[in-house]
Amino acid sequence: MDFTFSEEQQAAAEAARAVFAPVAPDRVPSPSLTSGAVADDLDRALWTQAADAGLLSLLIAPEHDGAGLDAIALCLVLREAAKVLARIPLLEHSAAAAILQAYGHGEMKGEILPRAGRGESVLTVASAGRSGHDPAELAVTAHQDPAGPTGGWVLDGVQTAVPWGLNADHVLVPAHTAQGAAVVAVLPTGPGTEGLTLAEQISTTGERLAELRLDGVRLAPRQLIEDTDAWPRLHALLATGTCALALGLGEGVLKMTSDYASKREQFGHPIATFQAVAVQAADRYIDLRAMEVTLWQAAWRLSSGAGGALPVAGDVAVAKTWASDGVRRIVQTAQHLHGGFGADTDYPLHRYHAWAKHLELSLGPAAAHEELLGDLLAAHPLG
Repeated sequence: MDFTFSEEQQAAAEAARAVFAPVAPDRVPSPSLTSGAVADDLDRALWTQAADAGLLSLLIAPEHDGAGLDAIALCLVLREAAKVLARIPLLEHSAAAAILQAYGHGEMKGEILPRAGRGESVLTVASAGRSGHDPAELAVTAHQDPAGPTGGWVLDGVQTAVPWGLNADHVLVPAHTAQGAAVVAVLPTGPGTEGLTLAEQISTTGERLAELRLDGVRLAPRQLIEDTDAWPRLHALLATGTCALALGLGEGVLKMTSDYASKREQFGHPIATFQAVAVQAADRYIDLRAMEVTLWQAAWRLSSGAGGALPVAGDVAVAKTWASDGVRRIVQTAQHLHGGFGADTDYPLHRYHAWAKHLELSLGPAAAHEELLGDLLAAHPLG
């Protein structure tokens, strides 16, 4: 394996740094977790900048005005976005576009992908489950209704905690069928979708989520992706992207902690010179390096299609285990070393802590992915 980034991937990372580096972590509008205020919308100005820099079309093919890059390029961009807690649905939008690109109906791709790449429409994804392998874990059901007015499919169920669901134009909804298969619906969120109701929920980050209630929502055949590879691929992309977000957030927090510890003096010396502080910082640096190498292993498997001792889901599970545990330890240590200052809502660390908790639990905590890894090892013995 070769983890050297290509020129195109490095160019994507450089474009991301140019867009996100000037963003302050407490950029307005931003939720205040203490007062209960919630941001009504994503950061539209930043969304436009990301679109202008080509960051929203990374995984879209050139025939639909995209860059045609891979999961590695996306993770490089997500890493930069997370360092400043960029309030845009870059992961969900890109994953949805990638699945539409690979498996969607030709007419749907032509309608949605060019607009998505330009930032004119927002895509998101309902929960892809905790494993990406057991359709029974999905909350929404789908059944065919050839006699219906659309001659297509009907969706029923309640999907909670849909990120950016109240701001998106389309949401990809994984669903399970009575035959035990998983399908992915491409669902418009506008008022014209009969049977769809959206309600507000609030995440640990203070951002708005959506609860999707689907009561006999009818879709035309072209609005449903029946390829059995689509849902596992969607889950793997989301989980790997979440690891990239956790890595970028962790790097931002460790830098913040290092800067603070180098300036904060106690007993006439910077606390960074104290052995107990230095050892804790070193432990968290080791966490970051483990998070990084497992991330690139998973992203490389996703991008290259290369084989391994386990299916690609095994590498994704390892990366998500390290990301969940590592990002939790990093923000906990940061809070400890900052003392009471770390809990001050005028200082951005409290927001990093909230985002870290959200990323830790997204698509399942470390324990869920360890269990999945155990199942994969049982099914694919090593040796």
